Amino acid sequence: MPKVEPFEKYTSKYEDWFERNKFAYESEIRAIKMLLPRGKSSLEIGVGSGRFAGPLGIEIGVEPSRKMGKIAQQRGIKVIYAVAENLPFADSQFDSVLMVTTVCFLDNTKAAFREAYRVLKSGGGLVIGFIDKESPVGRLYRVHKNESVFYREATFYSVKEIVSYLKEIGFKDFSFMQTIFNNLSEIKEIEPIKEGYGEGSFVVVRAMK
Repeated sequence: MPKVEPFEKYTSKYEDWFERNKFAYESEIRAIKMLLPRGKSSLEIGVGSGRFAGPLGIEIGVEPSRKMGKIAQQRGIKVIYAVAENLPFADSQFDSVLMVTTVCFLDNTKAAFREAYRVLKSGGGLVIGFIDKESPVGRLYRVHKNESVFYREATFYSVKEIVSYLKEIGFKDFSFMQTIFNNLSEIKEIEPIKEGYGEGSFVVVRAMK
């Protein structure tokens, strides 16, 4: 079952995070933008309220939460209510597929990556943005996991775990960007963006089909 309950129940709390952490949010968008393949057709899996799809120019999103999907629609995103593990699209349909923090809430990570691979065109890219569980923010989230209405049901991953799953599916040609080098409460301006991973808490992985 998709983990939609906290997003249905605490929609305004979710939206408020982006207002309170606007510099971290903008840093994440910039890091994703550096790796997002340019193409005519793009999809975000786990589009939520459209906070990333909108600024990144992604027009179609898949989302299991009705409340979040309605907000995304108000932001101009075409929302299809479905889950990552069973995408309602034809093979080889998209130039790029994006997942931001979605990996934490999947029922079956490998099945979701397999579906992303299926709907990507040859030469297309899957871009995944997530909090590295081995990073400072990742460790903090894990320690306080049960205190968060969103993360108590989440599964956190390291970069190596994500890459291992992607390689198993058949993805190749990996690229990495990282940002968020301070605790969220300390961020007062847009954070630097660097290639690689291992320092920043928010990591973006691009894998090609």
